[in-house]
Amino acid sequence: MTAQEFPLERYRNIGIIAHIDAGKTTTTERILFYTGRTYRLGNIDEGTTVTDWMEQERERGITIMSAAVTTFWKDHKINIIDTPGHIDFTAEVQRSLRVLDGGIVVFDAVQGVEPQSETVWRQANRYAVPRICFANKMDRVGASYSRTLESIKAQLGANPLAMQVPIGAEESFCGVVDLLTERAIYFEGELGSKPREEEIPAELLTIAEEQRAILVEQIAELDDEVMMKYLEGETLTLAELKMALRKGVLQNKVTPVFCGSSLRNKGVQPLLDAVVDYLPSPLDVPDVTGIHAKTGDMITCPPDDAAPMTALVFKIVTDNYVGRLAYVRVYSGKMKKNDTYLNATQGKKERVARLLRMYADHREDMDELKAGDIGAILGLKQSFTGDTLCDPSKQVLLEAISFPHPVISVAIEPKTAADQDRMGIALQKLAEEDPTFSIRQDAETGQMIISGMGELHLEILVDRMLREFKVQANVGNPRVAYNETITRSVPEVEYRFIKQTGGHGQFAHVVLRLDPLESGAGVVFEDRVSGGAIPREFIPAVEKGILEAAESGVLAGYPMTDLKVTLLDGSFHEVDSSELAFRMAGIFAFRQGVNQGKPILLEPIMKVEVVVPEAHTGDVLGHINLRHGNVLGMDLRQGNAQAIHAEVPLAEMFGYATELRSATRGRGVFTMEFERYAPVSEAVMKKVVGL
Repeated sequence: MTAQEFPLERYRNIGIIAHIDAGKTTTTERILFYTGRTYRLGNIDEGTTVTDWMEQERERGITIMSAAVTTFWKDHKINIIDTPGHIDFTAEVQRSLRVLDGGIVVFDAVQGVEPQSETVWRQANRYAVPRICFANKMDRVGASYSRTLESIKAQLGANPLAMQVPIGAEESFCGVVDLLTERAIYFEGELGSKPREEEIPAELLTIAEEQRAILVEQIAELDDEVMMKYLEGETLTLAELKMALRKGVLQNKVTPVFCGSSLRNKGVQPLLDAVVDYLPSPLDVPDVTGIHAKTGDMITCPPDDAAPMTALVFKIVTDNYVGRLAYVRVYSGKMKKNDTYLNATQGKKERVARLLRMYADHREDMDELKAGDIGAILGLKQSFTGDTLCDPSKQVLLEAISFPHPVISVAIEPKTAADQDRMGIALQKLAEEDPTFSIRQDAETGQMIISGMGELHLEILVDRMLREFKVQANVGNPRVAYNETITRSVPEVEYRFIKQTGGHGQFAHVVLRLDPLESGAGVVFEDRVSGGAIPREFIPAVEKGILEAAESGVLAGYPMTDLKVTLLDGSFHEVDSSELAFRMAGIFAFRQGVNQGKPILLEPIMKVEVVVPEAHTGDVLGHINLRHGNVLGMDLRQGNAQAIHAEVPLAEMFGYATELRSATRGRGVFTMEFERYAPVSEAVMKKVVGL
């Protein structure tokens, strides 16, 4: 069966998501090997993996960019996206989950649920992505399937179902008991390519029967008809159990949990069977809805090849060989090579020069992408992440993808004049690829400031500039990306912009109201002008001026956020009023209003988890307090280790890795992710603002 002949119910668009170092990429490599997509096993330590194809990924042994691969298993077509686990690259996970139908969440069976596991789980909840789980590294000392199940339930609030019983523990782990089929599966030989099924070992028979009884009852509760048969004492068939379980997974009521060791080639084939049996096809998820680009009416986009084409651009990549690639998920209709479509987000037409099926960094030409397909387009000039491509006859706008704001900045400058032009091009291309990477010029120093999600994030981007774009640059020390906001409402601020020159003058008059908003709201503009006090064509100019002024606050030049600006009133001159005049009036009125609104500085607060041997707990708690952190709690981890949960200002976390290594003799590890913005202390305010 060729790729073209697969009916839509046999498509699976899945993501592999997890905390860093849980084994996502190794699991993906095993899936590709067992499905016949590769003929040798890739190894992270050797830098031979398919999906970690960037030089930076192979050097560091981590995933940085989500990679898309297409493979086939049991007459099903599976599109897989291997996503990063490091919090600095959370945008890659966010945009992947937006276009996927299902997910495999990988857990380290020694550690259980880790901080980034919680983050990706919340992201998957947000997009209602059905999931199955894989407790990996069952061969490691301290691995526990039951404890992993408990932590999934307790820390993620999920409803995990134990689908297997492990055979052997730690180094003696050699297979699993499948509770539904009541068979033992052994994975022997170096590659584990041919699982061997046998009767359940006598020593596991009792526990397997107990676990199966619990599982059957949990599954029966998912379907009324199956529940009735179960209560009447009838024997439920394997087909009935699988049908009810699939229904529960699709409704996000339960999460089946499997176990294995990807590195030791054990447990991956049953996981693939579960992808086919329980995760959704594009037909199983609700039809995607959008709004009409002009009327605002709700439009449904069914997964039907005959419907008008609708697709979402979820990623832009600069490829050294073919140029600018746009990754897309087609929701409705067919996208064909050489056809022209409307970018409804930008209001511009785009021609599809080439269509590609991606295999990590390798490419395969296609004539068309069908509903449910994930592929890449060459030739798009003005399309960016989150844009909707559609048939011009059905102008639909899909929900865009939202991304977190950058929290850390560094100043960057080219080493030579020749690097100057190349750096501008490189930064622009990198910013197009990564929505959490931003560039701005410091108004006072004239320096170029780049901002991202963490020190590693910026380090990778600077490294890519050097290797891919051949730009030599000097990079300053990391700086916190502070924000500014107001703390009280300003009921009315009035500004008249009047300029008299030789010819026509410039006149604009605006009246604004400013109100503080809750954290994370950004800058909101509302027009309440009535009676034509300001002509309609000038209102966008006022908004543009306000948003422009909000890019640089009045205290220290940091971006303004969390406030609402309402345009109440104003006046104009028949001859002298212009868009420029109203834009300038918006800028000056906004700045005037902010000064009256008791502006304050906001800093990023990070959620930090430190895992340390119990003997070092006191030292680590002391260091967190010295860094003005707030300890939220502690819990016991495997191997007599303590996990300390805290909130710490980002400014206090620079250099912490070295301090932690020193204090714990190299045995402590920590992870941190952005939590929220909060007002800074008086001392920090004076230091940053320079008072």
